[in-house]
Amino acid sequence: MKKLILLFGLSLFLVSCGGDEETKSIEQVIESEDLSQIKAKKSELSDQQAKIAGQIDELDEAIKKLDKNRRMDLVSIYKVTDTLFKHYAEVQGNVATDENIIIYPEFSGILTEVLVNEGQKVSKGQVLARIDDGGLRNELAQLDAQAKLAKTTYERQKRLWEQNIGSEMQYLEAETNYEALQSSVNSLKSRLGKTVVRAPFSGVVDEVISEQGEVVNPGQNQLFRLISLDKMYVEADVPENYLNTVSKGTDVKVSIGSVGREFEGKISQVGNNINPNNRTFRIEVAVPNEKDLIKPNQIATIKLNDYTSENAIVIPESSIQKNAMGENIVYVLEQENDKDFGTAKKVVVETGLVYNDSIEIKQGLTSGQILITDGAKNIRDGQEVKFRK
Repeated sequence: MKKLILLFGLSLFLVSCGGDEETKSIEQVIESEDLSQIKAKKSELSDQQAKIAGQIDELDEAIKKLDKNRRMDLVSIYKVTDTLFKHYAEVQGNVATDENIIIYPEFSGILTEVLVNEGQKVSKGQVLARIDDGGLRNELAQLDAQAKLAKTTYERQKRLWEQNIGSEMQYLEAETNYEALQSSVNSLKSRLGKTVVRAPFSGVVDEVISEQGEVVNPGQNQLFRLISLDKMYVEADVPENYLNTVSKGTDVKVSIGSVGREFEGKISQVGNNINPNNRTFRIEVAVPNEKDLIKPNQIATIKLNDYTSENAIVIPESSIQKNAMGENIVYVLEQENDKDFGTAKKVVVETGLVYNDSIEIKQGLTSGQILITDGAKNIRDGQEVKFRK
């Protein structure tokens, strides 16, 4: 800008020295419509302009040397270094657990006892409720007594048969009768066991659905909702174009906004089926839940590490500018010794992926260069700038 002002001032000076005579001579050349004269006049003026521009440059150099208080644009700088660069693609997912079930009765009858409350922690096998057995216990006692008598008869017939006393038929009848009664006892015990509702795994009783005194039936009445928060995972649908970059063991970051938590983990499961409706495949990522803050069906964001560069040149994305030709440019600082100022140099760069406001530079910058960040949009190539230390 300083050069343009000086150039304009000197031009006015030359015009004023030439007066109307100079202006008329240009008008006369144009009116002559003589192309050779017009070109000659233009060449003459261009030579004068080049001479003036050279003189301005000389004056600028003198000013730089003599003016200790000259004002320079203030910029911020950033030292370029090799660094690890990871790019992540984001997909939405939901928190889930395989241990989140509704418990149904396996026996018909009156719910005589409900032994747990909502929110109570229970262990695997713990009794949650009991159902009236409808006399099965008495029936079992009678049948068990008959089975014991049949066993005694069978064992006696067996000893006699081994001593060649008695008939084989008596021995076989005693054996068959005992086995049939024992089978009936076992079947009745199994039915009676279904009157006791137990926890299939350790967890928390999230909801008590049926109340004591209700008549319940298998497959119809819900008794409890039992949830375990120990083995939580996030499941998400990933577009099929990530098949080449996503596999079991791929590094991910999981963010759950509702609790303000972010975890680093690895993909534990990759689906083998592509959903034809949305062209995605399913993945799962295990997440820790030490304080039980994570609940099923919470919304989560999975960040998939789909690109990694070990020794990348990474700079703030805001440092990139576009020139008139659509090229990406940055400004680097050429520092003069240990002074707090230097010269801005424009550099055309080739960019890569962007993540978290950082962009990878494929070509144009090398480690150790000083990048101009804040203030770069207001400077030009070759301009002297002052930087914040």
